[in-house]
Amino acid sequence: MGKTLAEKILSAKSNEDAKAGDIVIVDVDVMALQDGTGPLAIQQFDEMGAEKVARPDKTIFFMDHAAPSPRKELSNAHMMIRSFADRTGAKYSEICDGVIHQRLVESVTSPGDVVIGADSHTCMSGALGAFATGMGSTDLAVAMAAGKTWMKVPETIKVELKGIFPKGVSPKDAIIYFIGKIGADGATYQALEFTGQTVESMEMTDRFTLTNMAVESGSKAGIIAADDITRKYLADQGRADDYRPEFADDDGEYVETHVIEVDSLEPMISMPHTVDNTSTVTDAAGTKVQQVFIGSCTNGRLSDLTAVAEILKGRRVNKGTRLIITPASRDVYLDAIREGVAEELVEAGAMITGPGCGACVGVHGGILGDEEVCVATTNRNFRGRMGNPEGSIYLASPETAAATAVKGEITDPREFL
Repeated sequence: MGKTLAEKILSAKSNEDAKAGDIVIVDVDVMALQDGTGPLAIQQFDEMGAEKVARPDKTIFFMDHAAPSPRKELSNAHMMIRSFADRTGAKYSEICDGVIHQRLVESVTSPGDVVIGADSHTCMSGALGAFATGMGSTDLAVAMAAGKTWMKVPETIKVELKGIFPKGVSPKDAIIYFIGKIGADGATYQALEFTGQTVESMEMTDRFTLTNMAVESGSKAGIIAADDITRKYLADQGRADDYRPEFADDDGEYVETHVIEVDSLEPMISMPHTVDNTSTVTDAAGTKVQQVFIGSCTNGRLSDLTAVAEILKGRRVNKGTRLIITPASRDVYLDAIREGVAEELVEAGAMITGPGCGACVGVHGGILGDEEVCVATTNRNFRGRMGNPEGSIYLASPETAAATAVKGEITDPREFL
């Protein structure tokens, strides 16, 4: 019997014939931490008596959740990270560089890598044909010292996408639809392997959206085979030498297969306060919205901002609604400026903030008021996620978010396309 993509990567990194259910010790290629989880990992590292980081070149701290820091406590956390990096040789990404997961795919992750991060959405790197998963800060501390970690090889669910997306429907709608179908715990400790003609024709930016939200179904990882589109993306990033093909065996064993016919999909939305509380945008249309947030590691890329600008062009943000846009990285921000996208967004009434997580986690700018409603292109809408448990968050595509910003209420983007 052949292997799934997860089994192949973990076999290579453990030097074992790893199959689903096995416990293996794997070599870790990339260890990533952010400013919310990094300080605890540093404390654990020091308490263990560790002195050296096993792979300083691939141990990277990202200051993105509080960028720039809004409080002295978070400023001190940033100081701790910089100091640790200086004394161990680990790397850090400054407050202006962007979100951990976007920066990983731009500059660090390669096909076949094992990537662990002290952040649940580390699974986004799986779009490059890597096995990427989130872990706790203590697990990262041990991995920083040893260069290895243990894990149970997950079973794999195949998610096959077929067809062509209709106008106004995007991969964000597909992943929201899937999570609503399988449930928030429908793939607990399993890998999602996204396949099919639709995925094979997707640009990398869209693939990132699929794997980013894999964890919202409880999964351990989201993976897509590395192919010519992966090769082109890495070459465009100046990393052509990092490419190698990674794919599952034809006779790999999957515990389930789900087929999504994207031709029949409508714009989707996750309603408060769980990601799997899904509905079509049509059914939720008319709900008044006070804030729209476009950004995050899920949908803060240039293609997302361009889609928003196309809807906003010649229009204005509704007077009763504020639109906050946060590019996922410095490169995204610069490209949006160079291509005139940023100018179009600002002219329409949007506020563009510096690269980072922005309003997504409610650490600073963009916190909701009591009983306010926000439509966001982020990946989570748990109560209190954006800083106020009395607010309500709806998750949607950039197109739906843009249409909503124009009308001031949840709106089907097909009205503008």
